[in-house]
Amino acid sequence: MRLLAAVVSALVLAPVAASSPDAPASVCSWTIHYRAHDGVLRRAFVLLPAWYGPDRDPPIPLIVSPHGRGIDALANTRIWGDLPARGGFAVVNPEGQGRRLRLFSWGDPGQIDDLGSLPADIERSLPWLRIDRRRVYAVGGSMGGQEALLLAARRPRMLAGVAAFDAPADLALRYRDFEGLRRGAWLRRLAREEVGGTPASDSAAYAARSPLDHAAALAFSGVPLELWWSTRDRVVADGRAQAGALFRRILALNPRAPVVQVVGRWGHCRELRWNRALPTALRLLGLLPPQPVSASSAASTSDSDV
Repeated sequence: MRLLAAVVSALVLAPVAASSPDAPASVCSWTIHYRAHDGVLRRAFVLLPAWYGPDRDPPIPLIVSPHGRGIDALANTRIWGDLPARGGFAVVNPEGQGRRLRLFSWGDPGQIDDLGSLPADIERSLPWLRIDRRRVYAVGGSMGGQEALLLAARRPRMLAGVAAFDAPADLALRYRDFEGLRRGAWLRRLAREEVGGTPASDSAAYAARSPLDHAAALAFSGVPLELWWSTRDRVVADGRAQAGALFRRILALNPRAPVVQVVGRWGHCRELRWNRALPTALRLLGLLPPQPVSASSAASTSDSDV
């Protein structure tokens, strides 16, 4: 774990080689449809390197990227910029569907099942796209990070790694913390509709959607996990009691678990972008080549601590 922490420290300090985020020519987007667990037909947007296609189709890694609370799948595609081309991987951005709501699925078990079915859905819709099933990952922020972690807990054999940014790990605590957010009463009402009640009236339903209650499964899953959280997050306001608590519990259960946390001082999910910390997270997963750290960059000031 010390070695992994040192690697994270070096990568966080490394500068990002950025290029244009506005529909980069090096990336193309394909729209597919999949049948959600409730029978409704939903869309997913598949990002691919522009060179990839029916006439050039080697096996390619896939990232499943569930969107955050209230953010649609199309908006989620914008966090990726030209990274699929730089890393030679595919990214699927599904619309998602909770028990009752679409943009507020909050880790619904049916939604997690849908995420688990996406590789097969893609191959049915784009039969020329060959996914390397040994290199399927999940990356998301906020609610999307919560669902990426739940996918790892429920489908560990599916995933080769997870990166979760500013993710809630305890949905019951999240429900209570809504009180401090703008439109908090409205969010609580949506949570009751989606989950089926309050944490007091249906604690089991909230536990089913909380990665913290799946810590044992994550600790012994063998799936490498990255937990990114911020002390300045004003949305998931108590990261220490959310992703931080999950990190501590995983290591308490299994000190050899391949988990690392990156703690910094950024706005909610601000680092989950093509030109911020997302390339660093992907390098840790082996999806981008390592970037050498120069003496000048290593001496610079970082907003992140391991």
